[in-house]
Parts: sequence; C-alpha cells; structure tokens
Amino acid sequence: MKYVPFGSTGLKVSRLCLGTMTFGLQCDESTSIAILNAAADAGIDFLDTADVYPIGGSLDTVGRTEEIIGRWLRGRRDQVVLATKCVGRMGAKPWQQGASRRHIMEAIEASLSRLQTDYVDLYQLHSDDSTTPLDEALEALDRLVQAGKVRYVGCSNFLAYRLARALGRSDARGLARFVSVQPRYNLLFRQIERELLPLCQEEHLAVIPYNPLAGGLLTGKHRGAANPAAGTRFTLGTAGKMYTERYWHQREFSAIESFSRLADEAGIDLATLAVAWVLKHSAITAPIVGASKPEQLNASVAAVECVLPGDLKAELDELTHEFRMGDAPR
Repeated sequence: MKYVPFGSTGLKVSRLCLGTMTFGLQCDESTSIAILNAAADAGIDFLDTADVYPIGGSLDTVGRTEEIIGRWLRGRRDQVVLATKCVGRMGAKPWQQGASRRHIMEAIEASLSRLQTDYVDLYQLHSDDSTTPLDEALEALDRLVQAGKVRYVGCSNFLAYRLARALGRSDARGLARFVSVQPRYNLLFRQIERELLPLCQEEHLAVIPYNPLAGGLLTGKHRGAANPAAGTRFTLGTAGKMYTERYWHQREFSAIESFSRLADEAGIDLATLAVAWVLKHSAITAPIVGASKPEQLNASVAAVECVLPGDLKAELDELTHEFRMGDAPR
C-alpha cells in the first residue's frame, strides 16, 4: 500500500480509504469485522464512517456502524486514521440533525462513545446545512479541535461556492479550516471536475471521493439486468431509491458496455480499472472503497499498482465526457 500526504497537513494516509456504510445492515457484524481485517491486511489503515450509518437504515439503526468499528478498534486505535461525520438525522427531535452548535457538540460525544475513542482524526460535515449559518458550524468545529476531540475537520457533499465561502470565513476569523472534501466521483459522475476539484487543488485540500464504483454498477455485475438484484445497494432499505435514481438508467448502462469492452481489451478487471481511473486524477488523495464481502476489496487494492496507459485514460475520458457536463434530460 502506498501512503500520501493528506492535503496540506502533515498527516499521511493510505492511498485507499475503507468505507464502512454497509456495516450493520447490508453486512452483519462478523462480515464487517472480516472486511476490516482484510483491509488492514492490505495496508488500508484509513477508515471513514458516519454517525447515521448503516446506509439504508432508519432511526432504529443509526450509530450501529460506529459501534461495530468501536468494538474492532480495541487495541488498534493507534494503527488507524479514523474519520467520521455528522449532520444527518439522529433522533426524532428537530434539533437532532444539522450543523447547529448544539447538534455538532452532541454528535461528537455520541460518536466518540460508540467508537470507544477519545478523538477522531477527521470530523466532517456530512452535507451542507443551509439552515445554519456557516460561522456557527465552523465555530463549533473549531472548539472541537481546540478541545482535542478532533484533529482535523472536513466536509462532504458541498458545492464549490459553499466550500470557498467556508474557507474564506475560517481564514477571516482564524478558525480551523476544512482540510478535506468528500464528494461523489466516478466515471459516471464527473461534474466535480469543473469547479470543485480545481478549487481543491488551488487550496491544497485532500479529496477522498466516495462511490468510485458507482454503487457496484462499474463492476459489471448488473449488466443486462432489468431490475436491481435483491441485497444490492440498489435495493437496500431507504437507500435503494437514491442509488437507482443516481445510476439505473440506459445512458449509464450504455457507457458501461463500452467501458467493459475497453477493460477486456486491456486485460484489466472492471473494478480495478474504475478505481485506477479515479486515482489517476491529480486532485485525488484516497478514494473511499467499500465491500459487502472481504474478497471484494482485492480488485480495488489492485488499482493502487495498476498502470493506466495514457491512451486508455483518454478513451475512458472521452467515453464518459457527457457525465462531466451534468445530467442529461431523461
């Protein structure tokens, strides 16, 4: 496994980050532990989670993923870089979500308890809460850094202009600034190349993109399927509808057919090629890779050493250029 600087910080992380949102629903605890062990054996020691996980769950399941990780972490805390997130709904009360000072302060304490640790290396706003002033959220995150409960702060799912505004407010007020961004990015969703990634490069932010395999679609396992198979991301509880709306369209399937042909000609596994393409962008720090079985990590790990020829990269860029421009009418 290779290690790279985490943006402009002095921290170094593994070139891949393990995503854990399947733990506790799509994966039972024993399978989740096996995936964590397989990742550690492969040299992936950067873990990403969130208080609302597992994905596809409800208020009855929030926090379950962090609890599983907390049990696995016993005796290993100094061996991993641990990231988690807040903002999502954690309870029935209206203040049990969002980026208010109250919720951020309560959310970190609950996450630390579930994770069985005194601090997290990276604490991220899971999404942009437009109902809370940015200054309020940034002040709360700064307090957590000053208290030693959080080493660095970042954000996920922020538009470029909102990220730029947050960085400006942090700089103007001397607050801990975002050091990382976690956006969706893959061959079938390239819009962030237009504004967000150039901003991250200019501001020297780490980029840890999620969904590099488009929910499994870029592994080729759904080719020709009329409907999503049971037990996949596309049918998983409350998340199935979201993933279907994101990717389950003829335009995407047509691109995957051509992508599969190029992978076959190159003799590269589809999942390996999809992750290698993400890694090839100079702004990317560590793609977040997930699995529902330990052996599924092998293809993603192979991407770190995969040599992506320039002509193949150019063909993939051209093949998926329309996904850089935004969603076409459907």
